[in-house]
Amino acid sequence: MERTAIRLGGVELGSSVMNASGPHSAERGEIYELSDQHRGALVFKSCNIGGLDAPENLKNRGVEHFAAIARELAPRHKAIIASVVGNTENEIVKVAGILDRAGVKIVELNLADDYVMNSVAPFASYEGLKALIGRVRGEIGAVLAVKLPPRPGALEAGAIADLLKETGVAVAVCANDLPKDLEIDIATGRIKGATRPLSQAHVFWRLGGGAYDVVAVGGVNTGRDAYVAHLTGAKAVGVGSALMKEGAGALGRIDRELDGMLEKSGKSSVNEILGQAHFESLT
Repeated sequence: MERTAIRLGGVELGSSVMNASGPHSAERGEIYELSDQHRGALVFKSCNIGGLDAPENLKNRGVEHFAAIARELAPRHKAIIASVVGNTENEIVKVAGILDRAGVKIVELNLADDYVMNSVAPFASYEGLKALIGRVRGEIGAVLAVKLPPRPGALEAGAIADLLKETGVAVAVCANDLPKDLEIDIATGRIKGATRPLSQAHVFWRLGGGAYDVVAVGGVNTGRDAYVAHLTGAKAVGVGSALMKEGAGALGRIDRELDGMLEKSGKSSVNEILGQAHFESLT
């Protein structure tokens, strides 16, 4: 299904559909199941140095566990996105470096979780965030992604977008928090109402101006959901709830549904619908 293939941060991926960090992406068996059943990127659960027993959403066996799996999968040419957390800046930088040397294609700094927000406070100041991203950028050769919290705190979205550009971040991972009552014409991308921000992913796509790619996470349970996310600026989508309900097969199902919609619309690539949503005021 070449229609759903993309380049994310310059990395070639077989599909714009991927697992969200967390569900079915912590243990060796489930990671290999994801790798075997879906041709898109494989996203590891967020990890730190020694592992965590709590909170549940960050429970992991530590970075060496994931680094070992990355080295095993490298000969398969699987595109791996490794997600990083830590309760100090030094830990974040160290974990990123270990995963980079293990051969992952993209390193994601998970700065969205309360665990990091409460300990490191990365969004307390522009200069502090710039310094942290700069340290990681200097430590790794992989593509750098940053997962943004829904409410960053002191920094405005525009300032964060400018910082991502300045520091060479290639991927912004954002919430796909589209309004549940959004009325959009799939065929034309037309949205009823006045111009307005639709989701965090949409906001950062507009602010980025093509300087970085956007991954939209959340609310993607069908190929149509993925299609709408692409229309509103997302280059790729992260699937969580459907994966938890259906298992690894959910990714392939959504990919096939998305591919079918692209074919029906006469589109040869996700890139042809990227950011094509537009507003039509009815007032």
